[in-house]
Amino acid sequence: MQLVDIGANLTHESFGHDLDAVLQRARAAGVAQMVVTGASREHNPQALELARRHPGVLYATAGVHPHHATEYTEECDAELRALHAHAEVVAVGECGLDYFRDFSPRPAQRRAFERQLQIAADLAAAGNPKPLFLHQRDAHEDFMAIMKQFDGRHGPAVVHCFTGTREEMFDYLDRDWHIGITGWLCDERRGQHLREIVKNIPAHRLMVETDAPYLLPRTLRPMPKDRRNEPAFLPHIVEELARDRGEAVEAVAAASTATARAFFRLP
Repeated sequence: MQLVDIGANLTHESFGHDLDAVLQRARAAGVAQMVVTGASREHNPQALELARRHPGVLYATAGVHPHHATEYTEECDAELRALHAHAEVVAVGECGLDYFRDFSPRPAQRRAFERQLQIAADLAAAGNPKPLFLHQRDAHEDFMAIMKQFDGRHGPAVVHCFTGTREEMFDYLDRDWHIGITGWLCDERRGQHLREIVKNIPAHRLMVETDAPYLLPRTLRPMPKDRRNEPAFLPHIVEELARDRGEAVEAVAAASTATARAFFRLP
């Protein structure tokens, strides 16, 4: 069984002391490839550097998460465009809107999101389309309105770490976007509704991710003492997902891996 973790924050400081061991455990668990999330000016170059150090295994995204929207300047835009010249950077983002935390003012979030969608549109127009790695939390209406402005001008899109409603999910699927499922599924307090609706995601639109070191699956046994999530736990998420979909684990694994490799154009 080979898996692709489409979202792992491996530049997080908690991985600073043992990343090689983390990657070895992932490989032993069947996680063949990982996409390292770039979400800030500080971490984007680090994600690229990791991808360069582990060719064929790690890939990177480059973007500015809505939490960091206030750092989106002209200089930041230029930095992102330079990063997207590198083949190891396989997606634009993480970008989007987050009205749940509101760590950045909403107007700044919307501006940063629009600027990154423009980068995706420019890449597509230049014949080098890269997929969008999207974040949306408690901002569905504004999110959809901004995406609508860029209809038909960007590559494929995934709403990563999906935690939303059935209605939101079908809005995304109706646009032919992809859905990324994390260990949120395993949270009996917040993720119960996902267990009911994940069966409605077509196999060719479904991808899996850990969002490590965050979102440790609450059903994982034994629990790591440090409570840190890591890519080696992705098979656990796939097992839970397969059960909720009424499918064989191997089928969900094979389909999600094929989908991820096609989406990010991985070998």
